Order: sequence, then structure tokens, then C-alpha cells
Amino acid sequence: MSDFSCLVVEDSPMMRQLVVFALGRLKNLSVTEADDGVDGLRKLASASYDIILTDINMPIMDGLKLIQRVRTDPKHKDTPIVVITTEGGKEDRERALRLGANAYITKPIQAPKVIATVKSLINID
Repeated sequence: MSDFSCLVVEDSPMMRQLVVFALGRLKNLSVTEADDGVDGLRKLASASYDIILTDINMPIMDGLKLIQRVRTDPKHKDTPIVVITTEGGKEDRERALRLGANAYITKPIQAPKVIATVKSLINID
């Protein structure tokens, strides 16, 4: 049984798999996948997660809108959010952090960085 749960919101199946695979190294973390912001919100409506990892560029609802929605929901407003994106620009990073993201990782992702970020935000070893 996992002690912690994580929601990975990413529209690219390949990218999502990479993130899920990296997180698989954390033995006490269970991962739920969502393929866009709307799917992510649907999953957040029916469960609570210890941490959310989201892409920014996604169809229907992008990651920034998802962060805004999560931060205005009393149930999830304190849930750590990690943005994983190809958007390396300073404005993008600042905007995501201003909206309430706790960390910002640019692609191509490095598994050790993702693992270290998640560990530090939810205090697991």
C-alpha cells in the first residue's frame, strides 16, 4: 500500500510514461494519470493527491488554467504542484509560480530531478 499519491497531468502519452516511470522509483508513491487539464480536474474531484505534476501546453485546458482551478479549490489549495514543460522562458516560469506552482522543471526531463523535487515537496525518502 502506498503512503503517498501523485496525479500526473500530461497530454503526451510518451512524456507521461517517462514521468510515471521516473516516479516508479519511489516505492511508497502511487501514480494516477490524466491526459489533460479537464481529465485532471475530473480526477481531483473524486480523490485527493499529495502532489500534482502537470504540463503547461495541453489541449482543452492547459496547465496554467489547471493550477488556477486547483488553487481556488479549498480541498486542493495546499497540494504541491510541479510544472513539467518545454516552456523554458522566464515569463512562463514566473507566471506558473505566481499562479501557485511550487516547482518548475523544463523538458527534456531528468528522472533524478523529478524524483528529488517530488521527494522534497512531500517529504518522502
